[in-house]
Amino acid sequence: MGFRFPDGFLWGGAVAANQCEGAYNEDGKGLSTQDVAPKGVKGPITESPTEDNLKLVGIDFYHRYKEDIQLFAEMGFKVFRTSIAWSRIFPYGDDLEPNEQGLKFYDDLFDECLKHGMEPLVTLSHYETPLHLSKRYNGWVNRKLIGFYERYARTVFDRYKSKVKYWLTFNEINSILEEPFLSGGIYTPKRELSKQDLYQAVHHELVASALAVKIGHEMMPDAKIGCMVLSMPTYPLTPNPDDVIAAMEFEHKNYFFADVQARGRYPGYMKRYFRENGISIQMGPDDEEILKHTVDFISFSYYVSTCGTADPELRKNSEGNLLGGVTNPYLQASEWGWQIDPQGLRYVLNMFYDRYQKPLFIVENGLGAKDELIKDADGVPTVEDDYRIQYLNAHLVQVGEALEDGIEIMGYTAWGCIDLVSASTAEMSKRYGFIYVDRNDDGTGTLNRYRKKSFHWYKEVISTNGQSLVHFERKQNR
Repeated sequence: MGFRFPDGFLWGGAVAANQCEGAYNEDGKGLSTQDVAPKGVKGPITESPTEDNLKLVGIDFYHRYKEDIQLFAEMGFKVFRTSIAWSRIFPYGDDLEPNEQGLKFYDDLFDECLKHGMEPLVTLSHYETPLHLSKRYNGWVNRKLIGFYERYARTVFDRYKSKVKYWLTFNEINSILEEPFLSGGIYTPKRELSKQDLYQAVHHELVASALAVKIGHEMMPDAKIGCMVLSMPTYPLTPNPDDVIAAMEFEHKNYFFADVQARGRYPGYMKRYFRENGISIQMGPDDEEILKHTVDFISFSYYVSTCGTADPELRKNSEGNLLGGVTNPYLQASEWGWQIDPQGLRYVLNMFYDRYQKPLFIVENGLGAKDELIKDADGVPTVEDDYRIQYLNAHLVQVGEALEDGIEIMGYTAWGCIDLVSASTAEMSKRYGFIYVDRNDDGTGTLNRYRKKSFHWYKEVISTNGQSLVHFERKQNR
């Protein structure tokens, strides 16, 4: 048997409300930005919800959550990461009173988790801003959103303080630089958005995050409140010092968000960037004090690493890379072009821990792939997803290496632990789950749930606390 993970390690899975719940207009829920983004990140926004938007139904988690939580419990989950749909609680976002039916749904959901011994890990804002806040206020460009977010945070903290110990303020907060509508509810098209507006919106989110930490600690002294960033370690493409500096500057774009939330102030490299780009952040009188309320832990997603180079031709040729950066010639890629780098996870864990000395939580990691539903020897529908098992095994072995390095890691929640609608492409066929959901890209299907081969694999990983992971001989530098 291999390395045993620490006792108390929080094994589990992760979803987002907008990708699984459905019921987009039930029980008083208002519209969110996701309800008018039928083609995901890259597609056009519609004026109102359209039938081709798979997220309007999702996987019907809203009505089937008990069945799904039961399946997670069967795998042995210790934690379940989900998000609250802000517009389920405040349908317009600027409402004075919350929607009781929305509050009750999450009461029931969290009770179901706790009944099965599963801690809820709850994201306050996961890629869905109430549509009214986006259209009327231009999302986080407007400082008024800090107050609306504070009211929302206070409401859910008060309601669920006895049920939820772990909270995240914003999902992949740094993604606002690439996807301002998805991440920041900013209605102005990206091409028309000035750097001044974009970084002012970033500032408002960072203040709101710190404010949520402050009031969360006041209202829930035993709770742990973290930030959540998209991690993308960037290697120099060559040892050329120009490439090393290019990689450093590319990483600064991502480190900036965790730096502020973990250290409580703007870093010098960002002040330089603002000076050189004519950006002047408008600060409220208390903003610098509020930012000093730092998070208890750093959580992050990890899917890919990338490379940095000072060569403009090489940068131009890699523009197809979804998340930016330059393609690494030593790595293979998934069907969707995301490069696979298990060692990058150990690397980023070391980088974050060296930098912040705070506990870390891997809250997204997984492989999106096209799965084929077949029948096993007993005629039971399943998926032979050895490719997913291989991917997750390789990454979890590197988590074990990071633990051996002495890094404090709270847990691991595999992304899309049940198939859901993809955030990037809004299709069902890009599947991540241990559980297959019978729904197709055209919206057809029974919505029945089936255990994949990886379901049984992950169950054993959890039950053995990581000892069942297959380790390969490590290459030694000689």
